[in-house]
Amino acid sequence: MPAAKEPLPLILKHHPKFIFFTDFDGTITNQDSNDFLINNFGHGPLRRKEVFDDILHERRTFRDGFKELLDGIQLPLYKCIAELLENITLDEGFKEFYAWTHEHNIPVIVLSGGMNPIIRALLAHLIGEDEVKTLPVLSSNVVARSGKNLDEEGGWEIAYRDDSSYGHDKSLQIQPYAALPDGQRPTLFYAGDGVSDLSAARETDLLFAKEGRDLVTYCQKENVPFTTFRDFSQILGIMKRIVSGDVSVKDVADGKA
Repeated sequence: MPAAKEPLPLILKHHPKFIFFTDFDGTITNQDSNDFLINNFGHGPLRRKEVFDDILHERRTFRDGFKELLDGIQLPLYKCIAELLENITLDEGFKEFYAWTHEHNIPVIVLSGGMNPIIRALLAHLIGEDEVKTLPVLSSNVVARSGKNLDEEGGWEIAYRDDSSYGHDKSLQIQPYAALPDGQRPTLFYAGDGVSDLSAARETDLLFAKEGRDLVTYCQKENVPFTTFRDFSQILGIMKRIVSGDVSVKDVADGKA
């Protein structure tokens, strides 16, 4: 299943100077929706931590480990979404950030290792149904298991976006923009927090890594430049300074701003 690159022409039509890519779970959300489902309706937090530690230290692939964890969730899809809408909160700063990017011709593209119906349901709760319809969300999906439907116990499973070891190699969505010639290439940003963001970590001009999360650990181990953030209000403040020319991307990445 090839990685989709369909947003490229549409986004470049308006000649943006900046493009902002972002993870969803644990980045736009305050809690990871997949972790919540695994902890409460699947294999539980101890097994989840074991699997994610293995992924972080490259003892197994994200594709393999994440599927194992999701396969332990037997709750029907509609009940999963209902539980998440009740229990997962979203970073309120993202709403202001997203409105500001619209005003300044800065496309926002959500790149997620999670599942599209869940992501769109939660985003609609934060920014509204109409806004979600026009927001590119490139993610994996869900399909019914053989002989079952999505609304049955154990009726769904993840359908990965591509055939990579990540299930969704986010770098493949970023690289076409990074490869554009001088004069056409926008400045690229990425915000993330965890193991699903490892493939994207080296691909942009400035990486925002959520403080205290696994992505910070990975970047420190692999010497990948990054700047930490608490929430999107902090990202917005930095982006405003970059867009206005008060600071350079390099200065932020080097910790000088």
